[in-house]
Amino acid sequence: MPSDRLKYALITAARNEEAFIENTIRSVVAQTALPTRWIIVSDGSTDETDNIVKKYAVQYDWIELVRMPEHRERQFAAKVQCLHAAWEKLRGIEFDVIGNLDADITFEPDYVVFLLDKLACDPRLGVVGTRFTEHGRQIYKYKLMNEKHVSGGFQVFRQACFKEIGGYLPMRYGGEDWAAVTSARMKGWRTQSYTEKLFTHHRPMGTHGQTILKAQFRLGEQDYLTGGHPVWQVFRSVFQMSQKPYIAGGLCLLLGFTWAFVQRMERPVPNDLMLFHRCEQMARLRRLLLPWAKRAQPE
Repeated sequence: MPSDRLKYALITAARNEEAFIENTIRSVVAQTALPTRWIIVSDGSTDETDNIVKKYAVQYDWIELVRMPEHRERQFAAKVQCLHAAWEKLRGIEFDVIGNLDADITFEPDYVVFLLDKLACDPRLGVVGTRFTEHGRQIYKYKLMNEKHVSGGFQVFRQACFKEIGGYLPMRYGGEDWAAVTSARMKGWRTQSYTEKLFTHHRPMGTHGQTILKAQFRLGEQDYLTGGHPVWQVFRSVFQMSQKPYIAGGLCLLLGFTWAFVQRMERPVPNDLMLFHRCEQMARLRRLLLPWAKRAQPE
């Protein structure tokens, strides 16, 4: 099936994104393949986010703004509620692909067509995306990353896959994007992050309203809540110590995981998903350590 026959819709949750959302909208309207519908849900925004969206909704009838009630804090569970509200708005609309797009990213005009082409070529491909940059640099050592993981900034699902996994799981501390992609693999779908394209993330991940070190601590908590294996977490934290902010970032990551373990924080993910996740982590760890172990063996 050629990609020009694949119809796609977009959903976006936005809270106080006046600094970024206009450029995100400009990226979408510049695409060589436009969406059938784009539902942007304002999560009680108190800045100019709504007015910016309304301005473009007047020009493009496929853009629709939905407003949720105001609340004080930025909440990951509230984000999922916004995405569910957007999904409900798409009932009765014909499309093959659903993309969850953050309100603070930009990308090239052929970006969506590139992903649609990938989906068109493989019917078992359920989730696709690309790697990304922040402040003009890639923030991950991608040779160590799982190429099957699709970053949450822009996740593009085959609609059948999105329905099978039940959409996004509400998670208080985040990780709903991870859960969606991992659930897809658990159910037999292929997922892939491609290197040929990049999107730009204009706010460092997890830093909205908090310091980088606090964000790392929260990320450690999230790693525990999503069922991460403790052995994997130790290696992950040690590696993070070699990245900025040096030492402190990795320590905060490990402290967050340890704190959640000591507090016996309730994990929101199902047991089967947690076990699948741990099996994937340990398999990747073995692959990463095997070359080192071979070099360490005496001749």
